[in-house]
Amino acid sequence: MAIDVSEVIATGEISITGRLVDASNATLFGQATLNNETVNVIYKPIAGERPLWDFPDGTLAGREVSAFRFSEFAGFHLVPLTILRDGPYGLGAVQEWIDVDESVDLIDLAQSQDERLRKFVLFDAMVNNTDRKIGHLLPRSDGRLFGCDHGVCFHEEDKLRTVLWQWMGEPLDDNEIGLVKYIVAHFDSFSREVSEFLSNRELHATLQRATTLLAEGAFPFPAEDWPAVPWPPI
Repeated sequence: MAIDVSEVIATGEISITGRLVDASNATLFGQATLNNETVNVIYKPIAGERPLWDFPDGTLAGREVSAFRFSEFAGFHLVPLTILRDGPYGLGAVQEWIDVDESVDLIDLAQSQDERLRKFVLFDAMVNNTDRKIGHLLPRSDGRLFGCDHGVCFHEEDKLRTVLWQWMGEPLDDNEIGLVKYIVAHFDSFSREVSEFLSNRELHATLQRATTLLAEGAFPFPAEDWPAVPWPPI
C-alpha cells in the first residue's frame, strides 16, 4: 500500500539529520515518521527566520504554505506538499523533500524555452515571487518539475525578481488565460484558505496582479525601479 505522504508529514514525528548550510534562514533536512513509514522533509522553523526589512517578522513559513495552497488551488501543482506544524524547534513550514534528477543542468534548464517553465512564470507573476533562483527549480527523474523557497512571496508591493524572463511580453495562450480567469473568479475561496497567513492588502494585491495579467493578456516585463534578477541568481 502506498504511503499517505500528507498524513506522515502532518502527524509523523520529525527528526533532524542535516542542515542546508547555503540557505539564509534555518533550513533543516530530516524525516517524518509515522507507523514505520518515513518521508524525507525540509523543515523551516519560524524561530530560525532571519528578519527582513520588507517582510514582517515571523511570516515566511506562512508564505511558504500559502504558495503551496495557491499552487494547488490554481492547478499549477508546482510546489511540494507544504504544511505549518510544530517540530523540534517549534512551529514552522514542513515540506516534502524532492529527489532531484542530478543529470539535469539547472542553468541550461533555467535559460531554455522548456514549456514547463511557463507555469512558473505565470505562478511567480501572481504570487509576486521576489526570489526565483535557478537552484529553486527541482526537476525530478519522472519529468515533473517542482519549485521551492517561496517564503518571500505575496508582498503587496510589486517585487517580482526571477531568472525566468524568456517569455516577457509574449501573449498568454488560451489555457493560461482560462487558468487566470478561474483564479480571479474563485479567488475568495483561496483567500479564506490563507487568511491566517496573509494580510487583506496582500491578498488584494495578489488578485489585482491576476486581473492585470488578464487585462494585458501577456507575460510581464521586468519593473524599471526594482532589480529584475535575484542575487545570487543560482
